[in-house]
Amino acid sequence: MYLPLKEGNQIIICNIYNMQIRSVMKIVSAVLFGLCIVAAGPVAADSNENGILSIQIENDLFGSGDDRHYTNGIRLAWLSAENDVPNWVRKAAGFIPVFAVNGKLRTSYEIGHNLYTPDDISKTGLIQNERPYAGYLYAGVGLVSDTGQRLDNLQFSIGVVGPSALGEEIQRNYHDLINTTDPRGWDNQLKDELTFLLTYERKWRRFHEFKAAGLGVDLTPHIGAALGNVFTHGAAGVTVRIGDDLPNDYGPPRIRPSLPGSDFFIARDTIGWYLFAGFEGRLVGRNIFLDGNTFRDSHSVDKKYLVGEFQTGVAFTYGRARLAYTYVFRTKEFRQQDTADQFGSLSLAIRF
Repeated sequence: MYLPLKEGNQIIICNIYNMQIRSVMKIVSAVLFGLCIVAAGPVAADSNENGILSIQIENDLFGSGDDRHYTNGIRLAWLSAENDVPNWVRKAAGFIPVFAVNGKLRTSYEIGHNLYTPDDISKTGLIQNERPYAGYLYAGVGLVSDTGQRLDNLQFSIGVVGPSALGEEIQRNYHDLINTTDPRGWDNQLKDELTFLLTYERKWRRFHEFKAAGLGVDLTPHIGAALGNVFTHGAAGVTVRIGDDLPNDYGPPRIRPSLPGSDFFIARDTIGWYLFAGFEGRLVGRNIFLDGNTFRDSHSVDKKYLVGEFQTGVAFTYGRARLAYTYVFRTKEFRQQDTADQFGSLSLAIRF
């Protein structure tokens, strides 16, 4: 699935990626401009019938400022309108024990790309005590059931890890565009592998809520699990929100593995905001970006089986839009790791 490129082809691909990066920047600017127009409209009474478009960008430069480990992720998702699901999906949901039978069903679709690198990207040789280089390209489909107080989210994704995920080309061309350190160790990246991932999450919104200094406060505990050759783990945690006009949501979305949020939201009024903080503990059985390839020899490190993740941030709702920033602190994921990871996440969701 990955073939060596001749010099001429490399130049062509570099130019293509540079054009793609510039195109993405133009698209982001257009989206932000569209946000001002879309969000300016009043909240419709039937706003819960609309589909939701979400985009998340996660990067270590948004957090610690370092360029290492989980260095970048981007995800684009669409969540359908309430009960806008195929009949066979609705019937199949009745046979899924974990789903609430009285929940409102929605389907979700996503595409995403993640980048992982060792601590020092200036070295060309293999760094034995550091995590491997890896790119991860995936697409997924999911089913969401919402009772108003509980959200069940079942997601299946298929993708590829390795050279075919184009991690090397994307990072090198982006670093060239912004004139920063050239990543030189991609010859040591994980090999091509087709990936499968099944995830399930349950969240209880407003498990406990009260007022403090005139602001709303609520707690949302959650549990989750992942099964596949990308990630296999079990997780549990809780998120607390405090703010004015708390919208009907389950926290901003994140790129997995993470504390679960949701693409779903309904603003109660034209303007709202909240601060949030959360914690999750994960018992890790497999992480391909640390354990290496499943069926082929590749570089790997000794992962830690228990990983903790803390996050805090702020979310704003205006009209039919939600904008959020999340700061993430993740404990060490492998035994040779010097320090914990810190990165930031930006998310934008718009109802249509």
